[in-house]
Amino acid sequence: MPAILKRNTLIFILLLLIAAFTGLSFFIAQHPILAFDIKTSLFIQQYHADWLDKVMLAISFFGELPFSLLSVVIVAAIFYWQKYKREGIFISTVLLSGLIILGIKNIINRPRPTAFYVRLVEVNRFQSYPSGHVLSYTLFFGFLIILMNHLKDIPKITRNIISFLSAFLVITIAPSRIYLGAHWFTDTVGGFLLGLICLFPLCYFYFKKAVKP
Repeated sequence: MPAILKRNTLIFILLLLIAAFTGLSFFIAQHPILAFDIKTSLFIQQYHADWLDKVMLAISFFGELPFSLLSVVIVAAIFYWQKYKREGIFISTVLLSGLIILGIKNIINRPRPTAFYVRLVEVNRFQSYPSGHVLSYTLFFGFLIILMNHLKDIPKITRNIISFLSAFLVITIAPSRIYLGAHWFTDTVGGFLLGLICLFPLCYFYFKKAVKP
């Protein structure tokens, strides 16, 4: 694919993601409680057990403060000390997404699911939309997957393990947040869209700098 066509395709995808997130955000601001969200939560929560509660809490662990911050700092430091300084610096910029998510949460101001509607396994402080866990997992672990595909000098077994674990967490974080009663389905969709939107500039500047002589 020619470079100009590839760039235009990526720009189109980014604009599509921004439009989808913006439209969903306006809709949620006007309709904080949706019958579809309630039905989706009840469907996912109908299969529950103590062991499953623990599994879902474990999946969400890396998105909880202060562990979410520590995870990014530790991984960035490991990359930096292993002579991947650029990668370590770029990974650390994921922390900026915390400011983005708090700002949007305050603007939309959607309340969390309550025990009136769903089963609550986890109680949270901040507003519901969009899901900060889904955003951070999509951005952080998504970028790790991209790095593992790009850094061929890292042993293949290491790259495969990191990629598999990262993909597993990205795929399972949304269902876990709904199962725990921490978020509505549309919260997780908003978090995923915003995570992809944030991933675009992160990858753009990383690869743009990488190709310079």
